Amino acid sequence: MFLVSWAEMAQSKPLSVIPSFQRSLLNPRHPGSYAPSLDHMYVPISALPPPKVPQPGADPLISRPYYVTAEKLSLLQTLATSKSSSYKRTKLESLSAFLWKIVAKSAHMENANQKICKMSVVVDGRKRLSSGDEDRTTAMASYFGNVLSFPFGEKIVNDLKEKPLSWVGDEVHDFLEAAMTKEHFLGLIDWVEAHRPEPAALNMCCSGNSDGPGLTVSSGQRFPVAKVDFWWGRPALGSYHFPWGEEVGYVMPMPSPTVDGDWVVYMHLLKAQIELIETEAADIFSPLTADHLNLLNAD
Repeated sequence: MFLVSWAEMAQSKPLSVIPSFQRSLLNPRHPGSYAPSLDHMYVPISALPPPKVPQPGADPLISRPYYVTAEKLSLLQTLATSKSSSYKRTKLESLSAFLWKIVAKSAHMENANQKICKMSVVVDGRKRLSSGDEDRTTAMASYFGNVLSFPFGEKIVNDLKEKPLSWVGDEVHDFLEAAMTKEHFLGLIDWVEAHRPEPAALNMCCSGNSDGPGLTVSSGQRFPVAKVDFWWGRPALGSYHFPWGEEVGYVMPMPSPTVDGDWVVYMHLLKAQIELIETEAADIFSPLTADHLNLLNAD
C-alpha cells in the first residue's frame, strides 16, 4: 500500500486506496481467550534465552534471487501431494516442503540428525478476520499495518531428510491449516492483549540446544510490482531484502514480471544452504538472469 501510494503521488494521481488507521478493527474480545498453541508460537521478550555470541568463521547469511518455472512448480506439487490426500498441495506448500527438506539436509552440527528443524509459513489474517462481511472486508483491505501470523512446524532432521516429499508436504499443510481460521487470529489478538505491555517474539527464532536449522517462507504473490511506477517506467522486477538478524532463513516467492505462472524466489539463507540448493536443486532453481526479465531487449 505504501509503495503503490508513493508511486501514485509521484505521478500526481489520486490515491487508489486511502489507508485506514482504524485500530478498532483489531480490538480484543472481552473476555479474551486463545488456544494454548499460541504460547508455543510466540514468546514474551522476557522469556527469551540470551542471544548467541557470534562465532569466528560462522556461516554467513547471504541473499540470492532464483527463477522457478510453472512446469517445475507443478512437478513439486505432484511430488508433495500424498496419494491419500483429498486435495493437491498448493504451490506455496509444495515449495515450502521442498525447501524444508533441503535446509534439514544442510545441518552439519554435532548429532545433526537428531536436531529439530523448524519451518514457518506466514499467514495473512485480513480476509480470515473479515469472514464474508463485505464492510469489514473493505475496511481490512485498506488497513495500514500487518495482520500476520507465523505458524510453524518442527521435525527431527533425519525424518525430513529420509521421508518422501509428500510426507513433508502433509506436515506443512497440517501446521498451516490450524492458523488459517478466523478463530486463530481472534485468539492471537487476545494473546497480544493478555501480554501487554511486554513485546513478544517468534518462538520460531528462539534457538535452543536441540535446534538445528530453520527457515520462514512468506508469499509475495500479491505484491503489485507493475503498480510501483515512479514515472520512469514499469519495474522489471520487484524483490525483497529482509536481513532480520536471525539465523533463521527467509524465503519470499513472487510472480514473474514476464511469464504468467513462473516465480521469482528471493532467498536469504546461510551460505551452506544456498550452496546445497545450487548443487542439488539446480534443475528447480535457476539463477535469476536478465533473460528472465526480458531486460536484454529493453530500451
